[in-house]
Amino acid sequence: MTDESLVLHSADNGVSWITLNRPEAMNALTWDQRERIIALLAEASAGPEVRAVVITATGKGFCAGADLRGTPSTGRERIPGDVARTIRLGAQRLIGAVLDCEKPVIAAVNGTAAGIGAHLAFACDLVLAAEPAKFIEVFVRRGLVPDGGGAYLLPRLIGPQRAKELMFFGNSLSAADAERIGLVNRVVAAEELEKTAREWAERLAAGPTRALALTKQLVNASLESDRATAFAAEAAAQEINMTTRDANEGVASFVERRTPWYEGR
Repeated sequence: MTDESLVLHSADNGVSWITLNRPEAMNALTWDQRERIIALLAEASAGPEVRAVVITATGKGFCAGADLRGTPSTGRERIPGDVARTIRLGAQRLIGAVLDCEKPVIAAVNGTAAGIGAHLAFACDLVLAAEPAKFIEVFVRRGLVPDGGGAYLLPRLIGPQRAKELMFFGNSLSAADAERIGLVNRVVAAEELEKTAREWAERLAAGPTRALALTKQLVNASLESDRATAFAAEAAAQEINMTTRDANEGVASFVERRTPWYEGR
């Protein structure tokens, strides 16, 4: 199968749909798939016609983690530094691409999200989960340290104690429990997942795109900033945002008592 068939892509109403398509492998992520997702997210950031992104998958699994069998071989014995380099240039690049995407990214989790698959979902700005979905910090089951940004993402989302519980035990977490502890925004029936993701994404795509991008940057940086730095970044972001057409349209529509029409510029 080609890279294009393993990661499906379509664009509709300003939304870029990225769909993992290896259902027979529970969408375990290959090297080629990862690189294609990173490229599509970069295209979404740069393309003014794209105003929101949805990441989802076919079949019963969202992403069962990394497919280590699909990793290109160097043809030599592993030496110290190889593993760290592989993680830095691989899983961490993928998670960074989601966090740094200049458009809002929604995860529509249709089934099992394990390991890097769970972290791919948690890196997204909003997470929708179908009722059958489950999340597994599978690393401990294999004697591994969580990678792909897990120890960075989870404490920020649910606090260190709950993050340690998930990572120490590696238990399967249901969609309902993931929503209860704050890892998921909303759980919906499986047959409603795509419809809900489309509604959310199209609502975002009709919004003030640059304001959303700047808001995303501020929120993502907030937990690593002191108050003075956060306030300075907020003021700078608003200064930049006020140069956009959409900000001027928003203010004008308020004064004129009409619904704003945002163009994403």
